[in-house]
Amino acid sequence: MHLGRQHLVRLMNRVHRVATHRGTRVAVLITAVALSLWNVDRVPHTALLPAALGLLPFAIGKYVLCPLRWHAISTSGRTRRWHLRAYAESEILGLVTPWHAGADLWRVHRLETIDVRRSSAVAEVALDRFIGAVGLVAAVVVTGVTLPWTVLAIALGAAAVVLVVALVVRRRRPFLAGRWPWPSPKVFGFGILLSIGYQATILGLLVGAIDAVGGPVPGLQLVAVFGASQIAGVLPGVHGASPREGALVAGLAAIGVSWREAFGAVALTALLYWIPALLIGGTFLFLRWRGWFTERRPEAA
Repeated sequence: MHLGRQHLVRLMNRVHRVATHRGTRVAVLITAVALSLWNVDRVPHTALLPAALGLLPFAIGKYVLCPLRWHAISTSGRTRRWHLRAYAESEILGLVTPWHAGADLWRVHRLETIDVRRSSAVAEVALDRFIGAVGLVAAVVVTGVTLPWTVLAIALGAAAVVLVVALVVRRRRPFLAGRWPWPSPKVFGFGILLSIGYQATILGLLVGAIDAVGGPVPGLQLVAVFGASQIAGVLPGVHGASPREGALVAGLAAIGVSWREAFGAVALTALLYWIPALLIGGTFLFLRWRGWFTERRPEAA
């Protein structure tokens, strides 16, 4: 029994080393980008203007609305500008890791660098993720998509578990939860509205990508397909080749978009994600590496 446990631990350590190795991350990044480029290249005509028009609101949603949602619930005492920078930096890591987990780990790390306790940092990022998920479900409901009862049961069950655990920890271990974020209903509702706005900007990017590859934009049917594909995004996957992209391609084909144009539009969308990530997040990371941003501790602030 003991030997079996040691073997399992060694196996998990090896998997962790492989998964976190720089070469593995680079290989995943190259594979995802190459797959997107291959799918876009199969489309005979691609116009840049519609894609650029769709990218602008998405950049605002991703790099303004999402950091503002995080700042609204944060107890770190940092400014909006700090959250904008930290969120933009995290996006590059999120794009090269399954389930966007690298972005969350970077945000936790950035909070720890300003002396936020790890438990509080994890709770803050998890709450931001949770509000984003609630906003996603609300956006899907607004689109009129009927969610399966199993999906609703899982979502409500997960929300109930998170709430119960938080309440139990707050009651039994108040010293652990003393600095956890506990947003008011007004702040919680504001975060949901920001999440819905962000989902709308993703839809705008998708519309621009479909128009860019010459496909027909199916109107309200596209909204329903988009909502259903976002639910598939809860499954882990690499950006550009995740269950969300697969569900979106299948949904577009089901409402009259040709398979070639559907693959091209989804692949173009995945590629467009990289432009603001590299321009905004990459710039902030480079400036941080060059020492442009100094972190003042809460005591000094």
